[in-house]
Amino acid sequence: MKYQAVIFDLDGVICNTDHYHYLAWKRIADEIGVYFDENINNRLRGVGRMQSLDIILEAHDVPLSEKEKLYWSETKNSIYKEYLNNLSPRDVSGEVLATLARLKGKGIKIAIGSSSKNARYILARLGLENVFDTVSDGNNISRSKPDPEVFLKASEYLGIEPRACLVVEDARSGIEAAIAAHMDCAAIGAGTACNMAKYNLNSISELLLIKNLI
Repeated sequence: MKYQAVIFDLDGVICNTDHYHYLAWKRIADEIGVYFDENINNRLRGVGRMQSLDIILEAHDVPLSEKEKLYWSETKNSIYKEYLNNLSPRDVSGEVLATLARLKGKGIKIAIGSSSKNARYILARLGLENVFDTVSDGNNISRSKPDPEVFLKASEYLGIEPRACLVVEDARSGIEAAIAAHMDCAAIGAGTACNMAKYNLNSISELLLIKNLI
């Protein structure tokens, strides 16, 4: 079947804010008094905020109440959003812009499928708020990746059946979510090491080489 839509993860695919996530979680971990490093941060890729906090707290001896968890997760988000103020259209590569434009020019629908509740804010900072046909993010789902809900919602919003959608992901949890949604997946970046996706891309422009897409 020819793909009629491409659903992109946001962070690590369209832009890169991983370092901002790390800095924000590091501040939270230091305040709580729990060890946190880049290796732990890598486990948070594609995972929702509360689940990320649970992973960080695995090394914490004293369990936190749900109220405390909510406080720390919201504090982390406030810190993260402060860092996001540094984002601008210059943080989107010419290759990404050209690839998106080529897809749209060929009549392919494009969407964002992100577990982040900040997806629309990030898109606005990047000047991409009017580029995608729809956005499915942490605000319209109840289950984060690897649950397929975020991609199935994107498919629903586009009005295109899941098997006609191709997902672009850089995280294992996202690839698992795409597979669970019965969508083919193109892995990029760290996602290629999983060897789970149908396609492995060295760069986002290689999407344009996929036979069933263009």
